[in-house]
Amino acid sequence: MIVLLVFAALAGAGTALSPCVLPVLPALLSASGVGGRRRPLGIVLGLSITLAVTIVGLANVVGGIGLGNDPLRDVAIVVLLFFGVTLFAPALAARIEAPLSRLARFGPRSTGDGFRSGLLVGAALGFVYTPCASPILAAVISVSAATGRTISLAIAYALGSAAVLLLLALGGRRVFDRVRRAGRGPALQRVLGAIMIVTAVLLATRVDVNFDQFVAEDIPNVNLTAQLECSRTITGRLHEITGHHAKFVPANGSSACGSSSSVSKLTAAGPSASQATLLADARQLPHVGAAPEFTGTQRWFNTPGGRPLTLASLRGHVVLVDFWTYTCINCIRTLPYLKAWDAAYRKDGLTIVGVETPEFPFERDAGNVENAVQQFGLRYPVVQDNEMGTWNAYGNEVWPADYLIDAEGQVRYAAFGEGDYSKTETAIRALLAQTGAHVGAYGHATGVIVPSEVATPETYLGTARAEGWLHAPAEGRHDYGAAPNAELSLNEFAYSGSWKIAQQPAEALAGAGIDVEFKAKNAYLVLSSPGERPLPVRVLLDGRPIPASEAGADVHHGVVSVRRQRLYWLVSLKGDQRHHLALRFAPGVSGYAFTFG
Repeated sequence: MIVLLVFAALAGAGTALSPCVLPVLPALLSASGVGGRRRPLGIVLGLSITLAVTIVGLANVVGGIGLGNDPLRDVAIVVLLFFGVTLFAPALAARIEAPLSRLARFGPRSTGDGFRSGLLVGAALGFVYTPCASPILAAVISVSAATGRTISLAIAYALGSAAVLLLLALGGRRVFDRVRRAGRGPALQRVLGAIMIVTAVLLATRVDVNFDQFVAEDIPNVNLTAQLECSRTITGRLHEITGHHAKFVPANGSSACGSSSSVSKLTAAGPSASQATLLADARQLPHVGAAPEFTGTQRWFNTPGGRPLTLASLRGHVVLVDFWTYTCINCIRTLPYLKAWDAAYRKDGLTIVGVETPEFPFERDAGNVENAVQQFGLRYPVVQDNEMGTWNAYGNEVWPADYLIDAEGQVRYAAFGEGDYSKTETAIRALLAQTGAHVGAYGHATGVIVPSEVATPETYLGTARAEGWLHAPAEGRHDYGAAPNAELSLNEFAYSGSWKIAQQPAEALAGAGIDVEFKAKNAYLVLSSPGERPLPVRVLLDGRPIPASEAGADVHHGVVSVRRQRLYWLVSLKGDQRHHLALRFAPGVSGYAFTFG
């Protein structure tokens, strides 16, 4: 734990030196440059307290620790604007501070002039301080509730960041003191006030959010502690936070740390590869460890009599364990390849087992899973993993994830996400050749959906994981007013009408709608209907009913008929394009998550 605490502090310090700090740095320096000598300390302390509380209490570190459109962010903007105006207009500041000065006698006098006001400004800055979260923080939020360990890591991270920010604030103050001694104090104060006002305006218009997205997507190596956090010293200890070991992949599961060693050493073999070549490929695949048994599972599908399978009973076979869930578009796009491999290599000794680990509550329903298995035409065994027993046994962290097991029960290959299909198939053929099988032609995947190269990020309709909303969804019944007249920014979502929103689902009430400005080839939305009654959702593209040539497979005459709880395909374009998508819901329809690709 001590190693993780040290790393958390270093990660915090690295964050404070990264480009992600730029949106709040002007306000930090401006606020520290005025007031008493202890004001910088108050500012950094207030920011650190807010940051630590945010990490532990709100755990919103996906793409940063900011609160998006949360009301606390709005309060922070008001505070910054208030202090900026008082600095820019000294006469107004004097009138405001006069009545407040009487309260000073109730506070301790040893803290130094400016300390209390610094705490307030710092706390406000903490709500808009959006660092690039490192895998150590991803591990923190994987814990379902705050523990002593998560609190300790959050405090260490905040202190590491605070140390660097305090040095920056003190350095800036020394520069400003020189300007004052040159007789330009009043002008400097107005300039610093103007900077705080401009910062508040930029935050109100979400410029900082767009900047953070740019940093994350377009500035390589932005995380100054990347090499450290990808080291075995750190990744080997993350189980102390997550509660389980990631056995066959890097423990943090981050693409920043590269793919697993089993993936990186294998090259795709051509269709004419000889048996000797395949055997040589098999020898290149490392023995990663013994494969865990299927555990904590529920109903089995596509097995004789619905009887459970065990890895022990499959000894002698090559087994591909595929973690998926039936509403995950990334998982759905891998199914044509899995079906092709099952058809091509089952006779040679390959057994594919789909482990359906649910993301949403309705994916736990055996009837829904059975419908999905039939809908996708899956012939290989599928098992429900509702309690994540097998998921945790593998230390798995993503959908989809594939683990290839040899005839001796050893994991020899692991792959996350989409892609690398030719490498995976080469590994399958190599391990089958190792059993003595003479594999024939490659599998032929049909109905493949090629994802967009650059697409709008996924988001959720409930409060738990909502990202990118014009006005953040709030739990309970709320009327979000009319559909937005002004043009939305790219990747921005907006509710309209009345909704009943919970942590995961959002149920449409009277006049319910959603608008989104997206860029992708395809757009999908997980929907359900009470009692599987068919309920309509109108689909409009750029203000008009979507034409058949651009409609997804589930849209007919501009309408989706929602019945079963599943992923619905709304938009299908010829290439990556930017459009305005508007959905108008019948009351009773529930939505869960948007996906684009």
